[in-house]
Amino acid sequence: MGKSQELYVEAKKIIPGGTQLLSKRPEMFLPDLWPAYYSKSSGCRVWDLDDKEYVDMSYMGIGTCILGYADEDVNNAVKDVVDSGNMTTLNAPEEVELAKMLLELHSWAGMVRYARSGGEAMALALRVARSHTGKDKVLFCGYHGWHDWYLSANLSKENSLDGHLLPGLSPRGVPRALAGTALTFSYNNVKEFCDIVEENKQDIAAIVMEPLRNVYPETEFVETINKVSREIGAVLIIDEITAGWRLNLGGAHLKLGLNPDIAVFAKGLSNGYPMAAVIGKGSVMSAAQESFISSTYWTEKIGPAAAIATIKKMKENNICEHLVSVGKKVQEGWKRAADISGISIKIGGIYPLGHFIFSCDNFLACKTLFIQLMLDRGFLTSTAFYASWAHKQEDVDNYLTAVEGVFTQMAEMIKENSVEDNLKGPVCHGGFKRLT
Repeated sequence: MGKSQELYVEAKKIIPGGTQLLSKRPEMFLPDLWPAYYSKSSGCRVWDLDDKEYVDMSYMGIGTCILGYADEDVNNAVKDVVDSGNMTTLNAPEEVELAKMLLELHSWAGMVRYARSGGEAMALALRVARSHTGKDKVLFCGYHGWHDWYLSANLSKENSLDGHLLPGLSPRGVPRALAGTALTFSYNNVKEFCDIVEENKQDIAAIVMEPLRNVYPETEFVETINKVSREIGAVLIIDEITAGWRLNLGGAHLKLGLNPDIAVFAKGLSNGYPMAAVIGKGSVMSAAQESFISSTYWTEKIGPAAAIATIKKMKENNICEHLVSVGKKVQEGWKRAADISGISIKIGGIYPLGHFIFSCDNFLACKTLFIQLMLDRGFLTSTAFYASWAHKQEDVDNYLTAVEGVFTQMAEMIKENSVEDNLKGPVCHGGFKRLT
């Protein structure tokens, strides 16, 4: 064990859950062996506490660092803020500049509010929608954060959220009185959506969905979402926290024909600095003034400054095209490596946010072994890849060469039924599990 692994053992004793984010738990990657902590980062490279260097071909800060780690242009904008003062009694003019940039990119919207994380921005958007409509119920599909409104879906039926990214989420601590206020529907399932609407249409405040994650929306689904939300007077909220800024500058809804009343952005908006934005039609967003929506650190200056610098750089360098190109090469490389080795995998996701799963009964064991063997070769990996501007052709080529070698090595172990025997630690977690 190195310093990173030793520190995590200590952390689990004094931090509930070990980390602040489920997606960063070492148990989600390579239990006991994952380098849980870093000392520095640059581009697509990360150094652990033993100063061992890795190329990050996994989540790039859980999708936040769309330009790469420690981007010079964004960092310089942040340093200027640090030198001039990040927080005062007065407001940051960057709030207005950023609002103008966001509204220029989204001509359908008229007003902007800010937060500093995706989950709280979604809670803010829901508060606005309920304030605007005077109704309570929310229909949603996809993953939208940890707040009460979302987890309440599991109060009435404890597996309601299983198909929405993280199975096994418990609603403990969520008021039982919220049961029935959040209802789930499946992406691209028009009949299911319409049936739920018909049963609840008098009480629906908002329809919430990600524009896409694993697959593109079908035309009928998009048309139905747009039409029904208008007919019943529900606020259509598009969660762009994950997909935004990757396929195009702004939100994926602009390319897919979705017509939201509100869109929510975070993650790639500010390249690793805390920032979130809720944009919407003026008639809807003005309802924010009729409810109490306020937070001190939503007024700090670093977030907006980082977002402005990030958007400017994305405009100047056509970065979305790069993300799509790199992601496509990686997905094609996964398929080629699988064909060469004879391993069966299923590839999904849009090019900038691709993933694969091993098509076998012990897929979690295979995932763990893949991560273990790739870590030995100097790569931080999972069975997903989030493209960034920092991933260059050499990085992709070296990664895919390593994948071919690992798949070939794994093919023999799968054939011999010895995958678990070759693991140096436990099998990774596949969903939410308590740490004991």
